[in-house]
Amino acid sequence: MKKIALHWQIAIAIALAAVAGWLSGTDAGIAGVTFHGVYSFLGALFLRALKMIIVPLILSSIIVGIAGIGRGEDLGRLGGKTVGLYLSTGLIAVLVGLVAVNIIRPGIEDGEPVRDQLALEVSRQEVRQELGGHGLGGMVDMFIRMIPENVVATASNNSDLLALIFFAVLFGFFITRVSNEYAEPVYAFWNGVFQIMMRITEFIMKFAPIGVFGLVAKVVAETGFGGVRPLAVFAVTVVIALMTHALVIMPLIIRFLSGVNPWKVYRAASPALLTAFSTASSSGTLPVTMDCVEKNVGVSNRVSSFVLPLGATINMNGTALYECTAVMFLAQAYGLELSLVTQFTIVITALVTSIGVAGVPSASMVAIGMILTAVGMPLEAMGVLFVFDRVLDMLRTSVNVLGDVAASVIVARSQGEELALK
Repeated sequence: MKKIALHWQIAIAIALAAVAGWLSGTDAGIAGVTFHGVYSFLGALFLRALKMIIVPLILSSIIVGIAGIGRGEDLGRLGGKTVGLYLSTGLIAVLVGLVAVNIIRPGIEDGEPVRDQLALEVSRQEVRQELGGHGLGGMVDMFIRMIPENVVATASNNSDLLALIFFAVLFGFFITRVSNEYAEPVYAFWNGVFQIMMRITEFIMKFAPIGVFGLVAKVVAETGFGGVRPLAVFAVTVVIALMTHALVIMPLIIRFLSGVNPWKVYRAASPALLTAFSTASSSGTLPVTMDCVEKNVGVSNRVSSFVLPLGATINMNGTALYECTAVMFLAQAYGLELSLVTQFTIVITALVTSIGVAGVPSASMVAIGMILTAVGMPLEAMGVLFVFDRVLDMLRTSVNVLGDVAASVIVARSQGEELALK
């Protein structure tokens, strides 16, 4: 299996899980142990492993990302333009996903939520109770909770991650405001933590086929194939939202902000986009992206060497869109009507957590877990998302890289550079 690409391993696991769950049901077993219990055990282990890495991965990646922005020699105008552009396009992407999921409503079928079809175990009443503090009257409390009283206590559990994100942004920013004597070792420490957490994430994802097998087989054993349809509709919703952002929104942004023909940019960057699609890793695609942008598009190394590595770290348009859409889908599946404040919380959290997502396959599942926790929804619900996650991961990674390419073109033009597009 080691010689088979991860996405094929997961695809094989899903197919085997569908067959195994259908044949075994909830009662079949050996020596008093049901297969359904084994599926639950495997899925629970995988989900707990994902929960384990949420705090250190997000904390270290945001601190390193923010500190890295401030430490760059080109921070000034170049950095301001780049960060502003990344945040703007990321917000637009999240809003596109929010609109798509509210229009199509993949979590509702024939006027009823699909909770039972997806075997979501927590009741709607329990979830609604958890969401009680996210109504319109809770807006002030939400902003108060963003400032942690005790950072250590906040980091010790996954219950108030917005506060942890706030502290990470603050900490990363002020690393750049002390002398190098103190900043260098602190930055090196957190960068080391981040690199280690990325390796742990990659290690856990090697077991994703086993975890996905358990999660999918459990659902099929309990519900048969009734859950396939709503998940397929959800996948189509994500694809429509991603294509809208990539083929409508981004071309308009490129045209109006740079004056360049966007389709020429797309053609010049096609090797990078195809590499991103095949690897589902924006970090792994970075060398190809830089080569395309410099040689095919004509962006200078001064701009590309700053904009693209930064984008591979903090610019995740497709990921942010997917995170928002996934959480809204699960809310619909529970039959919840989310308030404007809760949807606002989802939008902001999706935008911020996408900055901290490691550029490796399926790492956005960690961020989705953060958003579910932030709005009071059960973390276990995200297990159903793994069915189509790999294909959607490949698509959203391509959109991530497209955003990086577009930003490099826009920033280069704003700096007065002439491009070599044909």
